[in-house]
Amino acid sequence: LAGIPSVVYGFFGLVIIVPAIETIFNIPAGNTILAGVIVLAIMILPTVITISETSLRALPPIYKEGALALGASHIYSIFKVLIPAARSGIYTGIALGVARAIGETMAIIMVMGNAPAMPGSILEPARTLTANIAMEMSYATGIHASALYSTGIVLLVFIVILNGSLLYLNRKRAH
Repeated sequence: LAGIPSVVYGFFGLVIIVPAIETIFNIPAGNTILAGVIVLAIMILPTVITISETSLRALPPIYKEGALALGASHIYSIFKVLIPAARSGIYTGIALGVARAIGETMAIIMVMGNAPAMPGSILEPARTLTANIAMEMSYATGIHASALYSTGIVLLVFIVILNGSLLYLNRKRAH
């Protein structure tokens, strides 16, 4: 599922999730932030799960065997031994998934309504920073183009902060 193009996820959201939101919340248009959140969650889960699973499978079997030999239950050994030992890989999977969600454009344009206004709730349309750059860069000049470049810098800074937080968490847990 991680290799599916984002436009396919957007089409899925447009056909399934948007009408479901219209029906459940009784609103005229289901192109909302909630639809975008659901589509992004579905998009990033395969990446996060695959990397986390790989990280857990890379652990030596002796970790689990040792916990079980000491009398720990199967569940206890998973949550208290294996997951903490694979924490770095799990954090990496989460960071890559979140980075993919932040950089996503096409699926979000399709399901979030693409409204260039500040939303008042999760049930209103909106436009993400990446969608704003994609939609307006082709005709932007002067200060408008500079504002779009600044938006790209904001996205870059956010990703750097995300990666820095990941490094901090991994170092903090190592000590």
